[in-house]
Amino acid sequence: MPRKLSARHDRFALHTPFRIARGVKTAADVVTVGISDGAAAGRGEGVPYPRYGESIDSALAEIAEVRAALEAGAGRHEVIDLMRPGAARNAVDCALWDLEAKLAGKTVAALIGAPEPGPVATALTVVIDTPDAMARAAAAIAEVPLIKVKVDASDPATAIRAVRRAAPNAALIVDPNESWDEALVRATMPVLVECKVDTLEQPCPAESDSWLAGYDSPVPICADESLHTVAELDAVAARYGAVNIKLDKTGGLTTALELAQAARAHGLKLMSGCMVCSSLGIAPALHIARQADWADLDGPTWLADDRAGGTRTEHGIMQPPMEGFWG
Repeated sequence: MPRKLSARHDRFALHTPFRIARGVKTAADVVTVGISDGAAAGRGEGVPYPRYGESIDSALAEIAEVRAALEAGAGRHEVIDLMRPGAARNAVDCALWDLEAKLAGKTVAALIGAPEPGPVATALTVVIDTPDAMARAAAAIAEVPLIKVKVDASDPATAIRAVRRAAPNAALIVDPNESWDEALVRATMPVLVECKVDTLEQPCPAESDSWLAGYDSPVPICADESLHTVAELDAVAARYGAVNIKLDKTGGLTTALELAQAARAHGLKLMSGCMVCSSLGIAPALHIARQADWADLDGPTWLADDRAGGTRTEHGIMQPPMEGFWG
């Protein structure tokens, strides 16, 4: 039976606004792809990101352009040549992984030759607010293993100190989402050391990070927006000590696995990250989280209602989805 492709826009309301330096999100808008061949069906999810020139409409248009090829049987490796890295290709790639696993009667982990995903400590996010409000939010999750602190360029030191006082034992990731400049990085670094921050994630705009190549940072700096694919890795490795691998940037699990291997070969630490998404976007990323130094996969915890059978997170520990959910 010939393959059939479906692609649609799904929206998941958030229970709390997600506020970062770039703006405020109140819903997760995703593209959901299904690929079936009569015997089995696979599905995948991507989150188009305006920062990268993506939208729901553009992602659906990209998928429509490869409909004929996919319905004719194109596989994951052909899709790499047919589509650009991004959310649309991520949704297609992950749907193909899911379909491939179901047709083979195996799990994705078995296809990769890796252990099955297990419970993983994931960062829980404290979003931008007043220092007092951020401290209260941190106090409510103070016992979790890892907290991500969102900041902007408006007195980040006070916010970071407030979170650290409220959560003295958790490991911290500080994420300015490209809102700092070189002067603010240098000025804030003593505070990051004082607060025992594990890593500073993408402090400066990706277009303005060349100065990091000459900067000996006492706290590892992690590339996010500066790294999408292996093509940027040589330049990134000269500027950063860690990289955040998100499937929506790499364009799927296939290329994310390649990037993780290449990043390790460059001696870089790894973060497994996500957009604000449902558990369908997280399930494939667990295969990166398994080998990462930090997992930042709390996207579904912000949803008022997740997809049925998805991940569950308690006390900062994420349990994989139920059997049959994906992969």
